[in-house]
Amino acid sequence: MSALIHGLPDSPIVGFTALLLAILTVPPLVERLRLPGLVGLLAAGIMLGGNGLGLISSDDAGMALLSDIGKIYLMFVAGLEIDLAEFRKTQNRSLGFGAATFFIPLIFGTIMGRSFNFGWNGSILIGSLLASHTLLGFPIVRRLGVVRTEAVTVTVGATIVTDTAALLVLAICVAIHGGSFTGSFLVKQLILLGAYAVAVLWGLDWAGREYFKRTGDEEGNQFLFVLFGVFLAAIVAQMINVDKIVGAFLAGLAINDALGKGPVQEKVEFLGSTLFIPFFFIDMGLLIDIPRFIDSLVQNPLLTIALSASLISSKFLASLVCKVAFRYNWAETITMWSLSLPQVAATLAATLVGVQVGLLGEEIFNGVIVMMLVTSILGPLLTERFAAQLTPPLPTSLPEPDTLWFQADALVPSLTAGVPVPDFCTLFPEDDRPHPFTVLVPLANPSTEQGLIELAALVAQQESGTIVPLKITKAHVNMADPQLDQDLLRGRRILRRAVDLCQGFGVTVDPVLRIDDDVAAGITHAAREHQADLIVMGWSRFSLRSRLLGTVTEAVFWAAHCPVAVTRLVDNPQQIQRILVPVKDLLPRTLRTVRFAQWLGETNGGTVVLLHICVAWTPPEQITAFETSLNQWVEQQSGTLNPGRSGGETLEPNPGATVQVTTLTGESITGEEVASIILNQAQQFDLVVLRSVRRRTAGGFAVSTVTNQVMDNFGGSIVLFGEPHG
Repeated sequence: MSALIHGLPDSPIVGFTALLLAILTVPPLVERLRLPGLVGLLAAGIMLGGNGLGLISSDDAGMALLSDIGKIYLMFVAGLEIDLAEFRKTQNRSLGFGAATFFIPLIFGTIMGRSFNFGWNGSILIGSLLASHTLLGFPIVRRLGVVRTEAVTVTVGATIVTDTAALLVLAICVAIHGGSFTGSFLVKQLILLGAYAVAVLWGLDWAGREYFKRTGDEEGNQFLFVLFGVFLAAIVAQMINVDKIVGAFLAGLAINDALGKGPVQEKVEFLGSTLFIPFFFIDMGLLIDIPRFIDSLVQNPLLTIALSASLISSKFLASLVCKVAFRYNWAETITMWSLSLPQVAATLAATLVGVQVGLLGEEIFNGVIVMMLVTSILGPLLTERFAAQLTPPLPTSLPEPDTLWFQADALVPSLTAGVPVPDFCTLFPEDDRPHPFTVLVPLANPSTEQGLIELAALVAQQESGTIVPLKITKAHVNMADPQLDQDLLRGRRILRRAVDLCQGFGVTVDPVLRIDDDVAAGITHAAREHQADLIVMGWSRFSLRSRLLGTVTEAVFWAAHCPVAVTRLVDNPQQIQRILVPVKDLLPRTLRTVRFAQWLGETNGGTVVLLHICVAWTPPEQITAFETSLNQWVEQQSGTLNPGRSGGETLEPNPGATVQVTTLTGESITGEEVASIILNQAQQFDLVVLRSVRRRTAGGFAVSTVTNQVMDNFGGSIVLFGEPHG
């Protein structure tokens, strides 16, 4: 091995290639052991550094730059991912829990530091390291469908308080350590910091809104603007004697509202999470000297134990205070505790700053690494166990039938907020509706054309609607180009076949031939112009170009104003009898997916099975409440409830059509287990309807891991039902 390493060229490219290989391979291997991926990145840093292969050194200028960028990006994403809308809903309780889970650990940490003979400045900084938290368990509560419970929203909102306050303490402690600190200096520093925070939070927010408004869909320039804003905020922070990670976090909060959820945010977060942030964690591994790390743990075991014990006990005490103050039950209390336990982002970044300026010693750095490992494992385990016992808020009354399609999400609160939400078929009452229910069908592949048209016709038939077959012809620079004439001729032929296919279904057809520079933009613009209520389109085939630039399907999915049903049909839609729909929560977007499946089931006189998967220890009353609410919603569409098979209940909305609710449980509902359960059940069905849940991907459709696994391994027909990107 050493001979191979010595034979490598003496070039920075070698180290960079090793970094990419480590990021690509190590985290997935560590996650198979049920450990966080960042643990693998730390291990990769150790292996690549002086204690291992010696390919990279933390002192290298290139590595220092990449680590700094990663640290800035880490804090920026931490601010960007905070849901300000949820914070505003429970801001008083979020501020209360934020204050408790900041000041109690701050006091515990300060006392611990003093007991180990640290100075007041260093002790307070140690306390601030315990005060922040990283929401490692948030993907778990999102998967369990309890994000909107008060305990979770309060904890998420408290993150703003703890991270901001911890970074403020860091800035003051570093300034004091720098010397020449006086009362007037403190006042001046606080004034500068306040003015800076206002300038970033409001100024960058305003600038972002104005820039995004003027650039429209120019995602490349918007992406560059975001990066420029983040690093400019970091530079200005350093100019006023504040660490750059404070500026990056504030920039994340500022751009949060202006950027919104969309493809630009996806690209920003994707670049950071797959490239720059892992560089920072690998650099943390490079800083760990294994012999000295072991020596410090052996020589100062009490310090390491005291750090972790102080954090765990103080965070629990803060949650207990809120249990008494807000009258939470134990499941809510322990969920809040478990979500606020992990110490990763702000803690590691602040610790590294403290070590670099000489305020903290190597023994604290090593103790924080151990604390991070302990809490990043313990926190998600507790969240998985106790968040499943939370009861998602259910509607207090049933929605009125036939009054809602997708647009009403912006007009009324969600179903799980306990507020009545109208059902689903139309936006307006029938006598006020300005246009018939419209299904847009983009056509490109002759082999899938018939299936798409038939599926759209079955849906439109239920609403006496209109089908708009759409053929996009790519524009040429010269509109008199003979090639364009040939393309238009082929397009007309495709549309004529589509019209012929629609005639047997008794629906109105309005074919559209459009010339456009961009196929995805042409589809979304046509959908808006024709007031489409639904887009039905085929699966995009992946190619090298699609991996680099994205697929048409993905672009439509992000930009469309209405739901998109992406289909992969194996059988004729008219032969589909048994339809499986996994159901996780009772949000309007879930119920719209259910209603879409009902349309198909009612048309073919088939069976729709709504599959609810939960952990084995979910309280029976919670399962019963979920099933009852879902059954009542389905019943209100039409028909009456009757006893069903498999412990569920069935509904007969019209003769021959059946809807059944089935609940299955598993010991630990990980993404792989959920996908496995769905796949096992799907073998008995003709069609699986999945609701899209967005996640960052390197290319292709932005969907959840569960959805990806089902799509990759199920050989039957699939519809991926995507919501408009609000």
